[in-house]
Amino acid sequence: MLPFNNDIEPCLEKLHQGGLILYPTDTVWGIGCDATNAEAVAKIYALKKRADHKAMIVLVADERDILHYVTQPELKIFDYIKGVQRPTTVIYEGAIELAENLLAADGSVGIRICEDEFCKHLIKRFRKPLVSTSANLSGYPAPQCFKDIEPIIKDGVDYVVNYRQDDTEFRKPSSVIKWEKDGSLSIIRP
Repeated sequence: MLPFNNDIEPCLEKLHQGGLILYPTDTVWGIGCDATNAEAVAKIYALKKRADHKAMIVLVADERDILHYVTQPELKIFDYIKGVQRPTTVIYEGAIELAENLLAADGSVGIRICEDEFCKHLIKRFRKPLVSTSANLSGYPAPQCFKDIEPIIKDGVDYVVNYRQDDTEFRKPSSVIKWEKDGSLSIIRP
């Protein structure tokens, strides 16, 4: 039995209902929802008190998932991602089949292939990508561990994952890159 089995079913139930979850990722704790559900995405913006024109990150379980949500991914990016040690979010142009209010004004989206065992398992069982945005109010620093998350965030979601709440390892947000049309790489967040 996996150490997080007791959290999977309640997460799936809330995600299918359009609810929000508070969950550990391969970076910081995140607020998540169904990345294809615009109403659920709007709930995250409201909870974080975040401007709804700011795009949020999407988590997928593996490379083939990206091919389903992006019209023309640059395949060289997969080789690049395999060579980096730190979790890396890639901004892709031409996002499809994702909630419109999740995307940047130019139609791009930041997607990360999640390496965390819990997240991978949850995404595969849900069969859809998850929104992942840091578990903080807009303008405040991302929490480095569960105990740093404000009560307003914990109380504002529909389910709080129990797995890894006692972790004391401080984690950082992912790096963010964009593969440009000319083949060059832009580093948005190192």
